[in-house]
Amino acid sequence: MTTNKAIVPIALPGIHEKFYQYFKDITANKTNLKVLDVGAGHGALCQEMYNDGYDVAACDLFPEYFYFDKIPCKKADLTKPLPFADNSFDVIIAVEVMEHILDHEVFFSECNRILKPNGQVLISTPNILSLKSRFRFLFSGFFYTFKPLELQNNDGLQHVASLTLDQYNYVAIRNGFTVATVNFDKRQSTSRWLLFMYPFLWLHALLKAINPKVHNTYDLLTARILFLGFTTKKTLV
Repeated sequence: MTTNKAIVPIALPGIHEKFYQYFKDITANKTNLKVLDVGAGHGALCQEMYNDGYDVAACDLFPEYFYFDKIPCKKADLTKPLPFADNSFDVIIAVEVMEHILDHEVFFSECNRILKPNGQVLISTPNILSLKSRFRFLFSGFFYTFKPLELQNNDGLQHVASLTLDQYNYVAIRNGFTVATVNFDKRQSTSRWLLFMYPFLWLHALLKAINPKVHNTYDLLTARILFLGFTTKKTLV
C-alpha cells in the first residue's frame, strides 16, 4: 500500500468527525469491538479508529486508493457477497456509501451474515427528506446532493440511489434488522427557513391518510446528513 499520499476524507467537510462521534456514542458501553469500514476510501476514518485502539478492517471497490498502511483493504463490491466470514464483526460502518450502490438488499443481507448477534450497521446518507431537498426536487427533479447521471460512467462515485427513511427500514426489516435509530450531523439553515411549510405538510399527510410522523418530523425536515443505526436480530444457532 502507498504511504506517501494524503489520507483525507472523501465526504462533505465535517461528516467524518461528526460520524465518528456518533459511532463512539452508539458503542460507548461496548468493549473489544471488531469494526468493518465498508467503502473505506483513502482510509481516513480507519486511521483515526486504529490510532484510538479499535480493531478495524476495511474494504472498498477500489482498494488501490486506500492509503493507510497499518491495515489491509480488501476489494469488495457491496452489491455482491462480501469477502468476510460469517459472524466476523460487531459493527459495520458505511460513511457516505449507500447513495452510491443500487442493490441495498444484498448489502443488508451480507451485513447480517458477517455481523455477530446483536451487531450493528451504522450508515450516513444524504437526507433527501429535508425541506431544502424537497424544494430542490420540486424545481429540478433532483434531491439534495443528486444530479443528472453520466449514463456511461461506472466509477462508483455517482449518487445513484435516493432512499427515504421508510425505504431503508423496509429493506432492513426484510434482511433481519431492526428499524433505524436516527441521528444527523447538523441542521440546514435553508431547511429551517422553509419551516413555515411545516403545518401544511402535516395537514396534507393527514388528509391523505398518511402518518405524518414517518417523514415529517422536525429532525427529518431540517437535517443535512442522516446517521442511521440498524441492529441485527439474529442469534447464534
